[in-house]
Amino acid sequence: MSKRILFTAFFLGLMFHCAAQVRELSPESQISVLTCGSGSDLYTTFGHSAFRIQDPTQGIDWVYNYGTFNFDPPMFYVEFAMGKLYYSLSKQNMPNFLYAYEMENRWVKEQLLQLTPTEKNKLFQYLENNYRPENRDYKYDFFFNNCATKIGDVLQESLGKNLNFKEGHLEKNYTFRQLIHQNLTTNSWSSFGIDLALGAVIDRTATIKEHMFLPIYVMEQLGNTTLSEHHLVNRERSILTTVKKKGKEYFLASPLFWILAMLLFVLTITYIDFKNNVRSRVIDSILFFVTGLAGALLIFLWFFTDHTATANNFNILWVFPLNLIVGFTLVKKNNAPGWLPKYLLILLGLLGLTLVLTIFKVQVFSPLAIPLWIMLGVRYLFLWKYFQQHISLK
Repeated sequence: MSKRILFTAFFLGLMFHCAAQVRELSPESQISVLTCGSGSDLYTTFGHSAFRIQDPTQGIDWVYNYGTFNFDPPMFYVEFAMGKLYYSLSKQNMPNFLYAYEMENRWVKEQLLQLTPTEKNKLFQYLENNYRPENRDYKYDFFFNNCATKIGDVLQESLGKNLNFKEGHLEKNYTFRQLIHQNLTTNSWSSFGIDLALGAVIDRTATIKEHMFLPIYVMEQLGNTTLSEHHLVNRERSILTTVKKKGKEYFLASPLFWILAMLLFVLTITYIDFKNNVRSRVIDSILFFVTGLAGALLIFLWFFTDHTATANNFNILWVFPLNLIVGFTLVKKNNAPGWLPKYLLILLGLLGLTLVLTIFKVQVFSPLAIPLWIMLGVRYLFLWKYFQQHISLK
């Protein structure tokens, strides 16, 4: 009986010992960083970065991808709005990874890293440990913790102090907002929405390393990185190239068209109201409700979420949150309160302050907002004069 117990204990111990051993790469293995071009969807606009590990002797060709997220509405939208979205490290075969990018017509470039067998296994074991279910999730941050920033972080943590991200490869340092706009069309809803939602905190100049929140700058940085006094990247190659296609841009669907149409419409209505000494209550209530609702959303993003980029957002000076409440007052035909002209002067003053902040570059606002400022300024001025006249007649 005791022999059976000893044999069982020995067998179980051997099993646990084998399970505890970490698989090692062969000397013929190769580790590289993949950089992928932008796609047509907003979440693919800024490109992608990932690690690739090849070991032909073991039949390994895996991609470690820190850009995986669970798209499960409605919780996805809730978590995204609150800044509590979690991304995961996934592992997949290289052919499957490439197939998705080929279907999306996105280029893929590869930088093969010059590593010793020991360094390869350190990096491999780090990724394998990160891939464990208890370690693979991380809290996403667009600027400071995403699939691109993870490349530098993982390399630094696994390879240690001998890794040196050198400077001098950039001709110019950009602000975070400028870096975002390098990947966007100015006359697009995504560009307008981003400029509206993100605050003055992204108008500071990013450090060399902070540029690495974008995959293209990760690729440039790795080309100027050394490990133990030799170049980290041994060579670069292109795996997938794009087929150039003519993109169709419909001006009628662009924000500039609709903003200019709104400007022309409101200016026309204001001119008619001025000539006839009347006020279009529907127009006023819509303008105040929309700007107030937008302002309330910006306050929410600034103070009540975990987003780091929505703080100090001075767009609330022209999409003023209190307009949401005042909008109910403007629905009424008569009995305008005596404080309304003063409130309208405050709104005009806030528009003026927005221009001052623009001139002194405290915050960079979307150029698409300028026609909206003109529209609101003209309407506020008309309403101030209108209510001044009608309140004094009471």
